[in-house]
Amino acid sequence: MKKSTIVDYRNFRFSKLNTPEFSHLKLLIFWPVFGLMFLTIEQLWIRDSYFPIYCACDDLIPFCEYFLIPYLFWFVYLIGMLVYTLLWDVESFEKLMKFIIISYSTAMLIYILFPNCQELRPLVFERDNIFTRFLAGFYQFDTNTNVCPSIHVIGSVAVMTCAWHSKHFSSKGWRIAFTAAAVLISISTVFLKQHSILDVLAAIPVCLLAYYAVYGQRSRNVSSRFNRSEENV
Repeated sequence: MKKSTIVDYRNFRFSKLNTPEFSHLKLLIFWPVFGLMFLTIEQLWIRDSYFPIYCACDDLIPFCEYFLIPYLFWFVYLIGMLVYTLLWDVESFEKLMKFIIISYSTAMLIYILFPNCQELRPLVFERDNIFTRFLAGFYQFDTNTNVCPSIHVIGSVAVMTCAWHSKHFSSKGWRIAFTAAAVLISISTVFLKQHSILDVLAAIPVCLLAYYAVYGQRSRNVSSRFNRSEENV
C-alpha cells in the first residue's frame, strides 16, 4: 500500500510509530545517531596523525569571505527541504533521508579508515569585516579534520536530487534554482578554505552510490517497461 503524500501529524501518537502512516518518522533517528558519531570522531577520537588533503589547484583559488553567505545557506537548504518534504511530500522525504543515511554513513566510514585534514585556512585575514570576524570564530569551533569527502557537498547534492525527483519542484525554474544553490554551496567550501577541491570531487562517487541505491530502482523500472514495450511492438 502506497503511503499518502501528506500526513496529518495531529493524529500522531508514539504508539502509532510503527504504523504505515507514521513509520517514516523513524528515519529521523539517524540525526542524533549521526551527531553522536560525528562528535565522537571529531572531538573525542583524536588521532596521532591525519593525512592532509591538498592539490595544486587549491592555491589558484583565492580566499573570499563573501562565500560565507551560500556556505551558511546550506543549513536552510537542507533543513528546509527536510521539513517541507516531511510535511507535504512524504515519499520524497523518505528518499531524501535514505540518500543522506547512505552517503553520510559512507563519509563517516571513510573518516574512520582514512583520517584526513586540510591546512588551507589563512593565518590572517586581509580584510576586517563582519564575515571575517564570523569566520575567525567559526574556524575555532569547526576543526580542520575529517574533510574528505565534504559533507557540505554531499548534503547539497542530496537536496538537489530530491528536488529533481519531486513533483512539487518539477518545473524548470525550480530545478535550475536548486541546482544553482547546490553549486554555489559546493564552491563556497573551497573559497572559504574549508575544503580542498579534492574533498568536493571525493563527494561525487559517494553521491553516485547513494543515488543509485535510492533512485536507481526507479530508473531500472522505467527501462524495463520501455524494453517490454519494444518487445510488444
